Amino acid sequence: MLTTDLLKQEWKKTYRAQGFYKNLAVSILLGFFALYMAAIFLILGFSLNGILEKADSTLNPMQLFNGAMLYVLLGGLALRFFMQQLNTFNLPPYQVLPIKRSKLMNFLMLKPMASPINYFLLLVVIPFAIKSVVGYYSILTALRFILCFIFVVWFNSLMAAFLKRKFGAGLYSFLLIILVMPGLAALEYFKLFSLFKISIVVFDFIILNPFGLIVPMCAVIGAYLLNKWFFSTNFYPEKFNSKIKGDKTVAADISFLNRFGIIGEIISLEIKLILRHKRTKSILYMSLIFVFYGLIFYTNKLYINNYGMLFFAAMFITGFLMLMFGQWVISWDSSHFDTILTKNIPVRTYLNANYYLLISFNIICFVVTTPYFFFGMKIVYMHLAAFMFNIGVNIFLLLFLATYNNRRIDLSKSSAMNYQGTTYKSFLIVLPIMFLPMIIVYSLSALFSLAVALWTLSLLGLAGVIFRNSLITLCVNQFNRRKYKLAEGFREGE
Repeated sequence: MLTTDLLKQEWKKTYRAQGFYKNLAVSILLGFFALYMAAIFLILGFSLNGILEKADSTLNPMQLFNGAMLYVLLGGLALRFFMQQLNTFNLPPYQVLPIKRSKLMNFLMLKPMASPINYFLLLVVIPFAIKSVVGYYSILTALRFILCFIFVVWFNSLMAAFLKRKFGAGLYSFLLIILVMPGLAALEYFKLFSLFKISIVVFDFIILNPFGLIVPMCAVIGAYLLNKWFFSTNFYPEKFNSKIKGDKTVAADISFLNRFGIIGEIISLEIKLILRHKRTKSILYMSLIFVFYGLIFYTNKLYINNYGMLFFAAMFITGFLMLMFGQWVISWDSSHFDTILTKNIPVRTYLNANYYLLISFNIICFVVTTPYFFFGMKIVYMHLAAFMFNIGVNIFLLLFLATYNNRRIDLSKSSAMNYQGTTYKSFLIVLPIMFLPMIIVYSLSALFSLAVALWTLSLLGLAGVIFRNSLITLCVNQFNRRKYKLAEGFREGE
């Protein structure tokens, strides 16, 4: 009964929150996207048997699926470690009530289990079990197969939460995971060590043995006990906060920027803001994954002659930092926006500082992605054209359209699965920036040639660089028109 009451209170807290109805449009859009993904997963679930039957003639589909399970487990654990938000709970009001500590801890640990997102992949697993596992084995085996996957989901959720609370999702953790996962894949590829074969043996035993489910069940209980131990030793908020790792202030030695005057000082402050806050840091870490985004497109035969999609990939990976930070370039300062308005900081100086910061992000991304030049001269030309278009067109679109994002952003919260500060305007800002150049390339390459399309976008970018002052003036005027609405919107989240 107590658990039901706690769930009701959490639900009331959600829909009574000030931002719930303001972000209702975003929630509806995300709901439609979830339905779209659910349909794709269902189709994949019913098609997976045929795909796996053609993939290998010696192993049946369930064995191939089991071979990938350890990779799914480790990949899911890594993804949750960085993207899963830690479940929070306003503990002090309940500590003065006659409620056992164990009840509150259990609620805090088990609440994420009720999230539908945890069970999204069951839309693939259940159809696959019905169509394939039942056909090759039996209904009972298919049931154990589904239960095994549910235990894996529970283990991942509990273990990721424990690791994140204990060690924190900092840079070193990110680098460790980035090295481990490709390392295992490389060992598998060069046949030095096969996690795939180990996975087949382990999960075949679990699913085919009548008592095999005891293994994942014990793993879930172990992860639960680790979380319970952590909470039991850090029950009181002040002690809990002192135990959380990864919240140390990052002091960046970037004082050399101060020699560039007020613009340099603002850039220095913006960099410190990025490095010292959880939400901006998590975006920074997660955006590093997009360095590998080009591998999806440049190695896929489906996109060899699809110049629109290839340019989309080139523009994205040569400017992912600019695009990730640029659409909220003003909102990052929402907590102290009133201070900015009252200081003797000219709007042009403020926007110029953000302009140079985004330019530097673009240059960094372009340099980091130069290894893609080995894919051929066509990719080189696309990257150069995308770089010019980003610094000459997209950067000004971001500065101009960012004035429409007037929702306060809490920088102390992680960005993963966090839509606070996001509205339908955020989606509308992305549309012209990401898809308009793709349509231009697709149209001009179809009518004339790829060279004409790339030269057109490059010249547009060059024109933006040449007329930079005029475009900055346009952004300054837009900022002045919107600054009081921005300030009002940022205050509403206080």
